[in-house]
Amino acid sequence: MDEALLRTLTPTVIGILVRRGADFAAAEDAVQDALVEAVRGWSDDPPRDPKGWLVTVAWRKFLDAVRADASRRHREVRVDAEPVPGPAEAVDDTLQLYFLCAHPSLTPASAVALTLRAVGGLTTRQIAQAYLVPEATMAQRISRAKRTVSGVRFHQPGDVATVLRVLYLVFNEGYSGDVDLAGEAIRLTRQLAARIDHEEVAGLLALMLLHHARRAARTGPDGRLVPLAEQDRSRWDTRLIAEGVDVLQRALARDRLGEFQAQAAVAALHADARTTEETDWVQIVEWYDELVRLTDSPVARLNRAVAVGEADGPRAGLAALAGLDPGLPRYAAVAAYLRERDGDLVAAARLYTEAARSASSLAERDHLTRQAARLNARLRG
Repeated sequence: MDEALLRTLTPTVIGILVRRGADFAAAEDAVQDALVEAVRGWSDDPPRDPKGWLVTVAWRKFLDAVRADASRRHREVRVDAEPVPGPAEAVDDTLQLYFLCAHPSLTPASAVALTLRAVGGLTTRQIAQAYLVPEATMAQRISRAKRTVSGVRFHQPGDVATVLRVLYLVFNEGYSGDVDLAGEAIRLTRQLAARIDHEEVAGLLALMLLHHARRAARTGPDGRLVPLAEQDRSRWDTRLIAEGVDVLQRALARDRLGEFQAQAAVAALHADARTTEETDWVQIVEWYDELVRLTDSPVARLNRAVAVGEADGPRAGLAALAGLDPGLPRYAAVAAYLRERDGDLVAAARLYTEAARSASSLAERDHLTRQAARLNARLRG
C-alpha cells in the first residue's frame, strides 16, 4: 500500500465531498474512515483508480453517517443519489483546503493540527505523537477546529500569508516521534507552490530547503547541539541547497520582496560560505535591514545584531542589541556571545547561565550550560 499516495489524495477527496454537499467536518471524518479501509485492504487488492475508490467509499461513509443521525435529516443532501463508482472529478480543491485550515478564526495550534490532518493526511495519532501530547488531547483539538470552520463557505478566498505562517510553524517543530514535521512541511509547501504562483510561497519553500540542508550537521553523534560556526559543512545537503537557491532566485527576480524571501536570502548566504570566516556578513546585515523594514520584528532585529557583531565587531553588535527588550527569546544567548567576543568573560558566563534557564529545548539548554561552564573554568584557571 502506498501511504504517500493516500496522503496526497486526502485533500482532493475531502474537497470533492464538500462540493457534493457535505460540510467540512463530516467530509473529513468520512475520508478518514475511508483511509482506514484503504490501509486494511489495499495491500491485498489495490484499486486501479485509487482516487475514485476513495471518493466512492468516503461518500458512502458520509451517507451512512447522515442516515444514522436522525437530527441531520433536514440536510439538503440527496441520500438516494449515490454516484456510480468510476473516475473521480478532476477538480482539485486542495488550495481551498489550505485556506480553510488556516482560517483566521483558528488558533495557531488548531490551524496546524487541522492542516496536518486534512491537507497532510496524517492520522490523529501521528499528529499527537509528533507534538508529544496524548491522542485524546489532539483529537479534541482537531474536533474543535473542525467545528469552528464548519460554517465557513468553502469557496471563499483565503489569505496566503496565514497559510504560510501555519506551514512555517509546522516546519519549526522539526522532528519528534515517528513523523518528520520538517519534511512534512516541505512536502506541503511544495504542494502549495504547485497550485499557486506566489513569490512568498516560493520564498518559504526556499527557506525550508536551505535550513533543512543543514539538518544532518546540527547535532553531534551524542545528540549535542552543534552551532552553525562549528558545523561540518561537508555534511550539508548540496542538492537541497542548489534547489533552494534556484527557487529563491526565481522568486527574487519577480521584484516583490517579502519576509520569507529575505530570510531565505540570509540562509543562502550562509549556505554559500565554505567557512564562517568566508561568510558575507555585510550582505547578511543588508538583508536583515530589509527584513526589519518589512516586518519590524524584534526577532529580526536580534538576529541583525548578531550579524552586525560579525561584520563590524562585537561592540557594534552590542550597540545594535542595546535598544531591544532583554525579555526576548535568545536575547541573553546573543548578549553572552557578543560579550565573550568583546572579552568580558564574567558577564558572558552569567548571561549564558541566564540563557540556559529560559532555553526552549533540552539540547539548547545543555549547549548554553556547557558554554557557561567553559567560561567559568577559564575564569577559575
